[in-house]
Amino acid sequence: MEVERTAIDGVIIIKPDVHGDARGFFVETWQRDRYADMGIAMPFVQDNHSRSSRGILRGMHFQRKHPQGKLVHVSLGAIFDVVVDIRPHSPTFGQWTGVTLDAGQQHQLWLPPGMAHGFLALSDTVHLHYKCTDFYHPQDEGSLRWDDPDIGIAWPCTAPMLSVKDAAAPFWREVRQSLPARTR
Repeated sequence: MEVERTAIDGVIIIKPDVHGDARGFFVETWQRDRYADMGIAMPFVQDNHSRSSRGILRGMHFQRKHPQGKLVHVSLGAIFDVVVDIRPHSPTFGQWTGVTLDAGQQHQLWLPPGMAHGFLALSDTVHLHYKCTDFYHPQDEGSLRWDDPDIGIAWPCTAPMLSVKDAAAPFWREVRQSLPARTR
């Protein structure tokens, strides 16, 4: 497998070996020792699966006191996956990176704890899977406005479908002041 570093410290793209032929393909999506060798040695405690349709944007979500590391991959379709560094002591605090993940390539994205995360569905149907290093705590969840000009994410869509919660998410200037000391 190949590892590609991104502009944000700790966020990596993982390109596993895909073994395919006329019958289909096989890919190893997680193996503890191999991923530990890449620096992903945190225990995973929860797996999630979401289904979305073209044009749906989910995010930008994070947990304040219980930040989650996530290992993300797409098993059907394609997404534009985005990470914003919300770790105040990080040299890339407030910066974003994005990558297209699609089922054909089987690439994965690792985001360490302390990131806001979201994605835009680029295909008619998307199945997204992600492993988390902490449990989901609904009372702890925060969100960041998807189109905040101070962050400047270059989404490949200008009018995505959003949940009511995501459409009302606060701007970066508010979010950065509300981060707990542990995250900051």
